[in-house]
Amino acid sequence: MNADDRSLPLTGITVLDLGQIYQGPYAGFLLSMAGARVIKIEQTQGEPLRARGDSISYAALNSSKEAITLDLKSGDGREMFLGLAQKADVVLVNYAPGVPEKLGIDAETLWKVNPALVFAHASGFGLSGPDAAQTAMDITVQAHMGPMSVTGHPDQPPVKAGVAFIDFLGGAHLYGAIVTALLEAQRTGKGRLVETSMAEAAYHTLCSNMLSWHQTGVAPRTGNKHAAMGVAPYDAYKCSDGHVALISVTNKHWRAVLEVIGRTDLLEEPKFRHNTDRAEHMAEVDQLVEQWTESRPRHDVASQLSQAGVPVAIVRDIDEVVNDSHLIERQFLQWVDHETLGKIPLPHSPLRFHGSPLRDLEIFHPVGADNEAIYAEFLGLDPGEVEDRRSRGVI
Repeated sequence: MNADDRSLPLTGITVLDLGQIYQGPYAGFLLSMAGARVIKIEQTQGEPLRARGDSISYAALNSSKEAITLDLKSGDGREMFLGLAQKADVVLVNYAPGVPEKLGIDAETLWKVNPALVFAHASGFGLSGPDAAQTAMDITVQAHMGPMSVTGHPDQPPVKAGVAFIDFLGGAHLYGAIVTALLEAQRTGKGRLVETSMAEAAYHTLCSNMLSWHQTGVAPRTGNKHAAMGVAPYDAYKCSDGHVALISVTNKHWRAVLEVIGRTDLLEEPKFRHNTDRAEHMAEVDQLVEQWTESRPRHDVASQLSQAGVPVAIVRDIDEVVNDSHLIERQFLQWVDHETLGKIPLPHSPLRFHGSPLRDLEIFHPVGADNEAIYAEFLGLDPGEVEDRRSRGVI
């Protein structure tokens, strides 16, 4: 076997992905890219993210999954799902707590037909506790867990993050829980219920803000500055054609900044000597840096500072990101043609397994595209039986 011919780690694992919108489908996507066979099970008209038809959002989360439909509220649909679960390794949901039990597809029920099954349940606030039943979406969890209170500028109202990071934190944690439980199931032959909470997954993102809260009792909005106002320079600085984000974590970084901007005369200036000194004179530090950056193109600024070892990046827009040569060369971003969406950038998994080739990105399947094949393979249904269930709205 060649060094790059190993199978992906989850080859041979079958996942029933009942995920909807972002959180659940992202976990399913990561499992698929790690080699698992992921069968996406949707309502008969497709999951909510398909409500407006094909979209680049749906495409980004559902590559390399087979697609079937099933009405889990019907008796026949539930029995068909039990048949699928009997031959699967993982069932993945991000329903509200209690929904799997109402549908009769909860972990305890499924273990009766498959004791080794891993049942993974992502939710907003967890499956227990006083907030378990609270409806959760990315923006509401940002509000509830604190990120919104510390995002934005101090003289303005709270602002949500510009990206749906809570959903994807939840999905990534769900992936980790699933893989951990699969390891145990492989060792013991016994399945496990695993859960993740969007709220709890978000908590660790507050670590920098906790510094300010612990020291002063408050965690203010600080714009683009350090959450505890303890690092300078640390901001987005104006250039002649945009902005760059710059942070000077160590004195070595600060010395490099001064060398690049031609102000080595300030190397021994007491109020700039150490980070604590610079933080106390933050406005002067920022003015010093921006006096140099604002008259120069952002690419020149970023290039000079980066070559000097300073953490810096151009503030790029979405068009620049999806055409990033580094991401494309690493095959993380792959531009593909779709019949209704046109040419779109599809992301691969951020997880890499050295020794195995990247799994091919197979663009998402239409609603129910694999009904005949999956139900024949798993349940032994012939085309007439599949059509009968379709005519009755079961699939």
